[in-house]
Amino acid sequence: MVANGTAGVVGLILLRRSPPPRWYLPVAVGAFAIALLQVGLGIVLLSRQPAPGSFHTFYGMVIAFTLAFTYIYRSQLAKRPMLGYSLIALFVMGLGIRGWMNFGVNL
Repeated sequence: MVANGTAGVVGLILLRRSPPPRWYLPVAVGAFAIALLQVGLGIVLLSRQPAPGSFHTFYGMVIAFTLAFTYIYRSQLAKRPMLGYSLIALFVMGLGIRGWMNFGVNL
C-alpha cells in the first residue's frame, strides 16, 4: 500500500514536468512488483488455516487482474505514462487498503 501510494502521489506531482523523469517508471514498476509479490505470497498462504476471508482474497485477486491488464495495455499507457501509472498505483493502493480492512470477513 505504501509503495503504490508513494508512486501514485509522486507521479501526480511530477505530471506537469515537460519531459517526464526517467526514474519514475522503474519506481512505479517496482511498486507494482511489490504488490504482485504480496499477492503471490497470499496465494501460497491461502491453503493455511485460518482462512483470510473471502473479501480479503477477492481484493487480492482484483489487484492481480489490475496489474495483468496494466501489462496488457502498456502500449496505450505509453502515451501518457505518468498519468496512467500514477492512477493505477493509487487504485492498487486503494484495493490494498480495502483488502486489509476486510481481513477475516466472509460472504
